Amino acid sequence: MPIDRLERVNALLRRELAEAFFKVFQSDGLDMAAITVVRVETARNLRNATVYLSIRGHEHVRGTMLHKIERRRVELQQLVNKDLTLKYTPRLAFRLDLSVQKGDHVLDVLSHLNIPAEDSDPSSVASDPSSVASDP
Repeated sequence: MPIDRLERVNALLRRELAEAFFKVFQSDGLDMAAITVVRVETARNLRNATVYLSIRGHEHVRGTMLHKIERRRVELQQLVNKDLTLKYTPRLAFRLDLSVQKGDHVLDVLSHLNIPAEDSDPSSVASDPSSVASDP
């Protein structure tokens, strides 16, 4: 299967799964606003797909939320199968993606650094006339 087609299948699955989450977990009490389908990686034979989820906040119950999602995997696969026409409906596996939280942490650390703007720009030294030595 060409890579371009596989990327389109991944994007399509990502979109369909995001919609399916709201249908399946609507009455479960899960905070659906905290869950984001970050990316989907489908195997070349379309038999398996790994779904990477980001769960913002809820650090102490992320494992429980992921377990609830994994238990309802078959329902999610059935909804995807109903809405999409694929040769095979991939078997879904869910993984927690911490890249968003790591990125937020890096941005938080950078925002707390107090670096004056003049010191961080090396070109400002060269453009300052007092720093350039004049010929006698």
